[in-house]
Amino acid sequence: MQPNDEHYSYVKGKTEPPLLDLTIGQALDNIAERYPDRLALIVRDKDVCWTWAELKARVDAVAAGLLELGLKHGDRVGIWAPNCPEWALTQFATAKAGLILVSINPAYRASELEYALNKVECAALITIPAFKGTNFLDMLHEIGAEQLPTLKHIFTTGSQQYEGSTPFHKLYSDKINILNDIQIYPDDPVNIQFTSGTTGAPKGATLSHRNILNNGYFVGRCIRLGVDDKLCIPVPLYHCFGMVMSNLACVTSGAAMVYPGESFDALAVLQTVEAERCTALQGVPTMFIAELNHPQFNDFDLSSLRTGIMAGANCPITVMKSVMERMHMKDITIAYGMTETSPVSFQSEVDTPIEQRVSTVGRIQPHLEVKIIDDSGEIVPRGKRGEICTRGYSVMLGYWGDKKRTEEAIDHEGWMHTGDLGEIDQEGYCRIVGRLKDMVIRGGENIYPREIEEYLLTHSEIIEAQVFGIPDEQYGEELVAWIRLKEGARTRPEDIPEFCRGQIAHFKIPRIIRIVDEFPMTVTGKIRKVEMRSMMITEINAKTAGKSYI
Repeated sequence: MQPNDEHYSYVKGKTEPPLLDLTIGQALDNIAERYPDRLALIVRDKDVCWTWAELKARVDAVAAGLLELGLKHGDRVGIWAPNCPEWALTQFATAKAGLILVSINPAYRASELEYALNKVECAALITIPAFKGTNFLDMLHEIGAEQLPTLKHIFTTGSQQYEGSTPFHKLYSDKINILNDIQIYPDDPVNIQFTSGTTGAPKGATLSHRNILNNGYFVGRCIRLGVDDKLCIPVPLYHCFGMVMSNLACVTSGAAMVYPGESFDALAVLQTVEAERCTALQGVPTMFIAELNHPQFNDFDLSSLRTGIMAGANCPITVMKSVMERMHMKDITIAYGMTETSPVSFQSEVDTPIEQRVSTVGRIQPHLEVKIIDDSGEIVPRGKRGEICTRGYSVMLGYWGDKKRTEEAIDHEGWMHTGDLGEIDQEGYCRIVGRLKDMVIRGGENIYPREIEEYLLTHSEIIEAQVFGIPDEQYGEELVAWIRLKEGARTRPEDIPEFCRGQIAHFKIPRIIRIVDEFPMTVTGKIRKVEMRSMMITEINAKTAGKSYI
């Protein structure tokens, strides 16, 4: 079988340009030397506006301060905070100091935080004192020092002093010569990201400099980021979308990083794009939907926008087209991947034909391989569905301290088994069908929720649609649709089957339909179908048999 064999669902990326053989610290030094006076970081709510030279100087000072604490090469430093200047400084400073940054979800509560810090044996933690009404320091005190035996240093964002912690600015050191004694290599681990724990305890995906620096570089090339660009970053930094596809895309291109706020707010994004004349914007579909449907949307001049990425969840075709037309983002692309692959494996390009750009996730990224396999592990023909497997520089080093789950995910040939279902067409474009675990089998028919969601979104009054299965005695599983309507819409649940009839196969028509105001979501904007499924099972079980589901 040859690379990009048109008969089989196997594709191999280009080998040019070559991979960056750099550490993240070296990449920052290079860009600061080339463009010292160009803007590097803008944080509107913190009144921060730093050039690359200023950012590098601050990063060096923080890196030196971390080493002066006595931290050694490979020690873990956690960051438990929303988007802020300290996040960027910590990301680059830990990389420069040879330390491993542990990204911790700001939504974590005491038990989850305790698990994460102990799993990777964090020696230091940078945190925000409080966020969205939750006191983070109180949570740390609730856990207690005796339950966190390796945690020796706690630093808080801002300048205020709190009991048991030190203000972040006191990390700054002028003894930056200490950095000269550190030997760091591109294959060294630099980041641990905890993946969803819906099927057990969260797993710590361990990523190297080579993994994530190169992924950020190639993602940025796809959207043609350059030194004249300003990238608006409303996605969370603790996730790969923020720290890799955004921050590292900027540090490898010279584009400015622009944070509109600590967490996503549609109005803040619109204000920031206009005020800073941002040329690029990142986001998951729910973020773009919120921006497009904001009541003040038409009050803002977004004409500076050109490009960006929509990723992190299924990207509805209707939303993509609206973003291209109404937000002037004619060069927007879609990307697909997972944390364990640093994250992007497929991405469309700015010159990808419109039809493929809105209906697929593009083609294979450089220096990577992807195959699609059936249940027996055989590569399927082009156009057939199967599980996506990825191999190449982007595959993680493994799950921290978990050899068993690492071996379950990465086979002996180096293929990362993603658990995602997809198909590759004759031109090499990939279409994501859904997750293996999301596929619904109703009466022996395999049903892919995304297909139904895409059809429902063609309805003029539907903003968002989520389809999933719940157990059913007669058919094995039954289809459920949760639908969010435009303001003032008159569509009723009982109208939906009629809208579907004759347009999609009868067994794909959802029998259980709910119109809702919102969906349960993660901090990153991903829909929590697990929670929706649980809620529906509870509701259905409480009803008498035979009662209408609609």
